[in-house]
Amino acid sequence: MAGFRSLARQVRDPRNDLALRRYSLRKCLERFAPYGHRATWDHLCSRHRIEPEDRDPDPARLVAALDELEEARAVWLAYEADFAERRRREKHDGLRRPGSFDDWHRRTWGGCGVAWCADPAVHPSAPLAEVLRRLISALRADPGAVCPVCGGSSVVWTQDLAHDPWSGPVCTGCGILVPQPVLTSEAIARSKSRREVQRRELASAA
Repeated sequence: MAGFRSLARQVRDPRNDLALRRYSLRKCLERFAPYGHRATWDHLCSRHRIEPEDRDPDPARLVAALDELEEARAVWLAYEADFAERRRREKHDGLRRPGSFDDWHRRTWGGCGVAWCADPAVHPSAPLAEVLRRLISALRADPGAVCPVCGGSSVVWTQDLAHDPWSGPVCTGCGILVPQPVLTSEAIARSKSRREVQRRELASAA
């Protein structure tokens, strides 16, 4: 199975036909897709003016999309290296049991679904690398009350997500599933209250 870097070379190789280069870019998303495969593809297509179903896209746009994806991957790999080093130090010091923060990280190892978007058409508009930098900064700081990516305060607890965890706080502004470790317990409680209000409004409208 080809790895990310091998697939990236196929995207850049002008000797390959455009259908293969496009296919290789899509395959890259099986190795690294911060918003999930479909939402990350929608994001790249939107930012680089690629028609999602175009089998003969502009090669310069394909490469630009790959450049964005590679920059974001480099940001995440650097974070994972720091994370692994921290865990080694903790284990050396006798802290063997991972906490809730590590439980979240376990689900996103490799960078797939780091900022999962439940709706593939709703995702942050900023470059992927910038989104990940904001998210990483929030993970390294004290928990807050707003979405770390867009700063929005409307975060709603959502059930039946198509991704582990199967429920959690979703930002209605940029669409990401907000990692619980970056939110205060009060912010999480408010997100659940908003969910209950929405449920009651739907029930009364039925």
